[in-house]
Amino acid sequence: MQLLDGKQIESVPCILEKKWKYDAFKCFKEKLSDINNPFPCIPATIGFKLNHFRYVFLGDPRLKETPAELAGMLKKYGQKSKSFGHYTSLIAIFHTSKDLIRKYTIEDYRLLFWSLLSEVRKLDEIEWPSHIPRDPEHHVWEYCFGGEQYFMYCATPSHKKRRSRHFPYFIFAITPRWVLEQFNLTIESANKIRKNIRNRIVNYDKVEIHPDLHLYGSEENFEWKQYFLSDDLSSSSKCPFSFFHISNNEKVPKHKEE
Repeated sequence: MQLLDGKQIESVPCILEKKWKYDAFKCFKEKLSDINNPFPCIPATIGFKLNHFRYVFLGDPRLKETPAELAGMLKKYGQKSKSFGHYTSLIAIFHTSKDLIRKYTIEDYRLLFWSLLSEVRKLDEIEWPSHIPRDPEHHVWEYCFGGEQYFMYCATPSHKKRRSRHFPYFIFAITPRWVLEQFNLTIESANKIRKNIRNRIVNYDKVEIHPDLHLYGSEENFEWKQYFLSDDLSSSSKCPFSFFHISNNEKVPKHKEE
């Protein structure tokens, strides 16, 4: 299993070995390069165009070995991510069988998403960063692995109205925090990009902008809510990741404000 870039995949399609993998990449390319109906996340479209993304194709997300596959590739990605470009993300695409598509609802995928993140966290060899609280209910919490902070995006085949979260395969887009910080270097530029993204969402989705979308670090924001959005305006009341700490008897220390 290896990290691949888009040019590698397009120049040597057989490198993917299985047809579903190339089909998934083709669908992803069409989604991110559509100029008539542009994907809302502007940084993502730039990252794709510049070939800064790295791709990994994983097994069925329900299999017990899949978290280890994801953990191994996320570790490898984290070690090299800063050499891939300023707009990089790790695109993790799972083998999504017809059986999975037929049986799984959005809530099923939500539980699967958090289960994978919890299992991957158990395999982390590096301590959780001391400056990031472990409690997801804290407004500066975000998912960490290998000492790096990441924004996690999930799309599923079951999302219909929220097209920005629909994909024919179960997929994660994992973006380092340092990438996102590039867009906040100047307030004027950040506000302009944010406004354009929200305008695109209005045109792209068949449902209103989700109320859980806020700026990282603001007191009304909870990153975990943005990772997996519902197909309507509903929101989870409790982060499933919290149960990981409880089930492993891991104390969740109170985070001291700077």
